[in-house]
Amino acid sequence: QVICVLASAAAPSLCWRLFVKISWLLFVFFSSDIEISRAQSPKAVDVLAKEIGLLTDEIEIYGQTKAKVRLSLLERLKDQPDGKYVLVAGITPTPLGEGKSTVTVGLVQALTAHLNINSFACLRQPSQGPTFGVKGGAAGGGYAQVIPMEEFNLHLTGDIHAITAANNLLAAAIDARILHENTQSDKSLYNRLVPVVNGMRGFSAIQLARLRRLGINKTDPETLTEEEISKFVRLDIDPSTITWQRVVDTNDRFLRKVTVGQANTEKGFVRQAQFDIAVASEIMAILALTTSLQDMKERLGKMVVANDKKGEPVTAEDLGVTGALAVLMKDAIKPTLMQTLEGTPVFVHAGPFANIAHGNSSVLADKIALKLVGEKGFVVTEAGFGADIGMEKFFNIKCRASGLVPSVVVLVATVRALKMHGGGPNVTAGAPLKKEYTEENLQLVADGCCNLQKQIQITQLFGVPVVVALNVFKTDSPAEVDLVCKMAKESGAFDAVPCNHWSAGGRGAVKLAQAVEKAANQKNSFKYLYSLELPIVEKIRIIAQKVYGAQDIELSPTAQSQVDRYTQQGFGNLPICMAKTHLSLSHQPERKGVPTGFILPISDVRASIGAGFIYPLVGTMSTMPGLPTRPCFYDIDLDPITEQVKGLF
Repeated sequence: QVICVLASAAAPSLCWRLFVKISWLLFVFFSSDIEISRAQSPKAVDVLAKEIGLLTDEIEIYGQTKAKVRLSLLERLKDQPDGKYVLVAGITPTPLGEGKSTVTVGLVQALTAHLNINSFACLRQPSQGPTFGVKGGAAGGGYAQVIPMEEFNLHLTGDIHAITAANNLLAAAIDARILHENTQSDKSLYNRLVPVVNGMRGFSAIQLARLRRLGINKTDPETLTEEEISKFVRLDIDPSTITWQRVVDTNDRFLRKVTVGQANTEKGFVRQAQFDIAVASEIMAILALTTSLQDMKERLGKMVVANDKKGEPVTAEDLGVTGALAVLMKDAIKPTLMQTLEGTPVFVHAGPFANIAHGNSSVLADKIALKLVGEKGFVVTEAGFGADIGMEKFFNIKCRASGLVPSVVVLVATVRALKMHGGGPNVTAGAPLKKEYTEENLQLVADGCCNLQKQIQITQLFGVPVVVALNVFKTDSPAEVDLVCKMAKESGAFDAVPCNHWSAGGRGAVKLAQAVEKAANQKNSFKYLYSLELPIVEKIRIIAQKVYGAQDIELSPTAQSQVDRYTQQGFGNLPICMAKTHLSLSHQPERKGVPTGFILPISDVRASIGAGFIYPLVGTMSTMPGLPTRPCFYDIDLDPITEQVKGLF
């Protein structure tokens, strides 16, 4: 008011401009993400679809702001050249996250809404675990987010629910099959598995496939010998080898170890089991890596759930459940179309975590988007957590599955995280930041840039140009920002750009977009980190030493036994997906900066054969997160009159 009174005496128009500017700044800094999201009315999804070149019969509309996109689009655009492929990764984060999603959204907003370059963001669907736990949602934030953010973060189009249903159907099939084999004769099993219907007995298609795998080339159920019947009906699953777990999309620590089969009706078949979070399911990884409906069905059938008593793998196909799983997943395979705050297109599809899975959105979303943007356009996708985890898996797992070659990596850093790596105090979710993080401290920043330098070096291992995006916070001083950009460029980054997309939207990421456009035109010598032909242990060692900086690895007896088993079963030529903490380059979350001289402990090794990778567990890595003392759900509420969601972030 004082400013307006002083200004109005000399220039009334200045008063109004100052009022508008101050009002906008107050809204930016004091509004929540959900309030900013709700202040913008998204365009109807059918209008968005038409703008980006989709035909009416290529979308399935969910409400007014979401639509599934049919895979038939790939056939129609098969001769269209692909656009440029950009990966957003990051330095080792604080528990608060450093803003890779906001950078991804801000970058595409800058490209399309401000530079008139076709672009698409491809993001993961968030799990309800972190949404109601500590981290919150994953729609981005401020003026660089996907809208409506509550629809993005809650349920979306039901893909994770479909994965949960499919995963648990398979889990139920395993235990039921063991029970029935333990309590019935071969003849009884055969009569139930191949029943007489209307006077006729016939094998189903999946049963005929099993017979062929067993070397039994017969199609008439009446012609099988007793020995052939026994081979057909008995999977002989060894309960101690079951690796397939039930899942739920909630952080529930008390499900990390459970006992199943305690009811009298289960006839004493009791075993210890566990629940994983839904996004850790192999079916989620398959959804993210599949290239077609047929490919997905084949991958689902290949999933190994246990070994039989002879040590041979038992698959979903052996259990006869492949077709049913594919039916449950038939809609989930289609990417979901949404939009950013500035109306640019976004695909939301698949959501594997990067610490306990491969941490990337789907191959299909990327492939469709690359066709839609055209040869001069850009597709920007994100890899979870630090470059040492999500980016390494993007290159060595996702790019192998897709055959796509990235054009440039955007490496996200924050002054806050660099200060932590430089020796700053612990950063804890929900607790106020210490003064070291809110006051200028050039020494902490300089010391912490070792982590940024290491992540740049990791990117260079793959031969892809890297642009550093410094996600600027209001507490960062100009000197700190300049120091980070200077050290990043001295460390080999093609460019380093401060970004203000959170407060200014795409306008705040225009310089980043221009740097990315230039970097994407540089010479690209992309290469994988290791050959698939190497032994499993050697591939693990290469990742540990070249990416994490470990001196060596140490396998537990259990891990070594599993490696030997998978090698003997013919799975030794798969890529590696390390399950490791995201809070340090090492296996110890408290070790910040660039730890050296450590031995990386491999406690167990598991296989996702359908997804197509071996995943070693580093240290005590859990596949089911827990809730903190004060979870996010304390602040989440629903207005019963307006039906608006409150407190989501």
